[in-house]
Amino acid sequence: MAGLNFPIHAIREQISSAINLLVQVGRITGGRRKIRSITEITGMEGDAVCMQDIFRFKQTGVDAEGHAMGHFEACGVRPHCLERILSEGIQFPQDAFRARPLTQPQNGQPTR
Repeated sequence: MAGLNFPIHAIREQISSAINLLVQVGRITGGRRKIRSITEITGMEGDAVCMQDIFRFKQTGVDAEGHAMGHFEACGVRPHCLERILSEGIQFPQDAFRARPLTQPQNGQPTR
């Protein structure tokens, strides 16, 4: 498809129909890399690609060493692609997407 001049709207439409989830990784305060958000692409509205956050990291402060402190949170949105994920055999707790901070217990395993 090299050398073809597609309109930008057609390119955006192809991308939005091909990608279900985006995982954004970025540097946070203190220089560490962390998953910033997991976002679902929900489609197009005019020329804009529509997205909604499913999970995100919320920074709440900075510790004495200058590193970001915070937690992950569920945004309260069930992704449209959930049925497809479940059909692949991946299981989620019933309240996995309920809006709330996601905490991590002492043993290092994420809570549900």
